[in-house]
Amino acid sequence: MAQFKISPLHKAVAQQAKTYIDTLTKPQGSLGRLEEVAIQLAAITGKVFPTVTPPGVLVFAADHGVVEEGVSAFPQDVTAQMVVNFLNGGAAINVFSEQINAYFEIVDVGVASNLSHDFLRQRKIRNGTQNFCKADAMTREEAEAAIQIGFEEAERLIQKGIKCLIVGEMGIGNTTSSTSILAVLTGEKVEKLVGSGTGISDDQMYHKTKVIERALQARQINPQDPIDIISKIGGFEIAAMTGAMLAAATNRIPILVDGFICTIAALLATEMNGNAQHYMFASHQSVEPGHIRAMKLLNKEPLLNLQLRLGEGSGAAIAFPLLQSASLMIKNMATFESAGISGKE
Repeated sequence: MAQFKISPLHKAVAQQAKTYIDTLTKPQGSLGRLEEVAIQLAAITGKVFPTVTPPGVLVFAADHGVVEEGVSAFPQDVTAQMVVNFLNGGAAINVFSEQINAYFEIVDVGVASNLSHDFLRQRKIRNGTQNFCKADAMTREEAEAAIQIGFEEAERLIQKGIKCLIVGEMGIGNTTSSTSILAVLTGEKVEKLVGSGTGISDDQMYHKTKVIERALQARQINPQDPIDIISKIGGFEIAAMTGAMLAAATNRIPILVDGFICTIAALLATEMNGNAQHYMFASHQSVEPGHIRAMKLLNKEPLLNLQLRLGEGSGAAIAFPLLQSASLMIKNMATFESAGISGKE
């Protein structure tokens, strides 16, 4: 598999941005974390006056064989039904993408049923992963192919002119896969990481915990090898999101990371290239218990906490105007000198 070449941040440009922000008509530091966001955007893009519009929203959809273990509140059919809803413009991510004038793409990388639509990007590897309680979720080659698909799809949007990437997912059972991956990456007990996902009961959560524990024991995963992790317990959409984020970082495009499942993909991207995480912003804190632990591992602080747990990229799309505000602040605010205002003595 090709190595991903991600450059370090432009620290000199970040310092220029910080110095310039300190000359704007406000007390130094008074816009708090918004100033930090603007400085990071400058470091990512290499521009003192960074641009984040238009954003691109890339949603990957795939099914999970582990659903047959009864780990989700919804049947597997819902993945395909929700993809149709995305295509018809009826999902939350459609509403929020339209609100921020984003390019929007939905990509089928492994939905269990065959879908056909003019606006669906058809990159299916196969009809869902295998049940990773009984067998590896996918082959190593399929894991690499899914990452490559994500990389290519993100590059398509970058070539269209997007200046910020939001990735989302749809896949019934993907919190089970994500929790499993997080348990491998952290070495923590599964019971501390399992959440309600789509809304399962306490009894179902206990069952989900046992399913994951059984799978991890059976799969014998190498925690140092992200491809091994993905192939044994991952999902096609999680792998594709990983690749998409690597493409954005390679092209110096800021990444607005959504909730729990997207953060797991962000961790995998960082495992593949440590520089990737410097191109990321954490949009919000999900109510999934594993998300707090995942963000800590990613070394990120969320911009928002709205008690979201929807996925799809919805939280990142809601948070996008904060990045836009940061970029417009540094670009459009007057300096003390240009406004003829006396500075602090």
